Amino acid sequence: MVQGTTSDAGKSLLVTALCRWLARQGVQVAPFKPQNMALNSAVTEDGGEIGRAQAVQAQACRLAPHTDMNPVLLKPNTDVGAQVIVHGRAVGNMDAQDYHAYKRRARAAVLQSYARLAAQYEAVVVEGAGSPAEINLRAGDIANMGFAEAVDCPVILIADIERGGVFAHLVGTLALLSESERARVAGFVINRFRGDIALLQPGLDWLERETGKPVLGVLPYLAGLHLEAEDALPPSPFGAGDGGVGKIRVIVPALPRISNHTDFDPLRLHPQVDLRFVGPGETLPPADLIILPGSKSVRADLAWLRAQGWEAAIARHLRYGGKLIGLCGGYQMLGEAIHDPHGIEGEPGSSAGLGYLAMQTVLAPEKQLRNVCGRLVLNGAEVRGYEIHAGVSRGPALARPALMLDHGPDGAIGDDGQVLGTYLHGLFESSAACAALLAWSGLREVLPPDYQALREQAIDRLADCVAEHLDTRRLAGLLGLAGKESRAWA
Repeated sequence: MVQGTTSDAGKSLLVTALCRWLARQGVQVAPFKPQNMALNSAVTEDGGEIGRAQAVQAQACRLAPHTDMNPVLLKPNTDVGAQVIVHGRAVGNMDAQDYHAYKRRARAAVLQSYARLAAQYEAVVVEGAGSPAEINLRAGDIANMGFAEAVDCPVILIADIERGGVFAHLVGTLALLSESERARVAGFVINRFRGDIALLQPGLDWLERETGKPVLGVLPYLAGLHLEAEDALPPSPFGAGDGGVGKIRVIVPALPRISNHTDFDPLRLHPQVDLRFVGPGETLPPADLIILPGSKSVRADLAWLRAQGWEAAIARHLRYGGKLIGLCGGYQMLGEAIHDPHGIEGEPGSSAGLGYLAMQTVLAPEKQLRNVCGRLVLNGAEVRGYEIHAGVSRGPALARPALMLDHGPDGAIGDDGQVLGTYLHGLFESSAACAALLAWSGLREVLPPDYQALREQAIDRLADCVAEHLDTRRLAGLLGLAGKESRAWA
């Protein structure tokens, strides 16, 4: 199990790297995260919902994602509450106290999923959450040491040297663990090191003497590495930020409850796109295209948009010929009204939409969860993606769909041809569709980079890093695989 001294220490990265490294050795391996808190999610082959990081890790294992890989997913919808998803299905909204009382049932779901994976695969690589040293979260823990103790698995502790104080992070984390938990830590990995390793060696020697535990390796800082973020938005500006000649300017509101912002990763990596997230209080820069993203709390985020002046800015943008796309929750905002009679995302009630598409949306208790494929109406370009939404949209605007998917029409295109909305996540991952939408937005001579190939290259680069910089024989021993002599563990 990979645990971290802090959030964003490199847990997801190391699990992804280990999964691909093991798959290369011919090991049947699967990823696992007992409990994840994230607004970026994916649809699995069994029709459920898990964190996107585990979907990427499944890709690293060359597997289709499955709900057992992330049995408990928490999707925050307020500062004190979240939608709780167990085995891929929403079981309700809970505040922290309610979820603490629910943890016994969540723990049972976690152990059931892990047992199924452990019976099916030679190795299961587990990712912790946050830090195991969060004293206030220790009772009933199912995300870190509570899980490791329950299934008796060794733990690797990873720390990010770029944050500073890496030795204090590692030694301090150990100090806050119980005796049995400290004994379970089998070694350390230091992440994102820059410079001459010889200068770090005295500190590594001290760490091993002080703790009696080995340093399994030091991973270098990998410039230009792209791996889908588990949750946090990248710093703004997100793209190149230079507004260079020949680039199309795209802006996205950084909604308080933005979900699946990984939708924009293909645009971030596109050499002809300058994409920026615009946060609260920031001046909206000129743009060719505005994209309204998905949201876990659509009505609340729509109210935030209005309070930040986006409604007038969007109207001005369209008046001067700009284009507007809404994705999932952003698509719902483009309609005339959003109704939440059951209080799915907050207090029951209705909100007026932005009014660019003649449709209304009603939020329903049952989510739509499916992987889909089809074609973009603009030019017939093939699209593949997934749907995760609670709303059902109806109205005259749907007579002009944006996509024709395998299950039927989806989304809408406005009468003036400037506004497009869809429930499809992953819209820009399809190279041809991405190129078509950028051309529709005003970009000339569009290059169509292969986003899927870029993601595969990043995963392989991580696996190369493990093979070169970590003690792979020791890692194989921790996984119970060292005796398999047919493998070189390199």
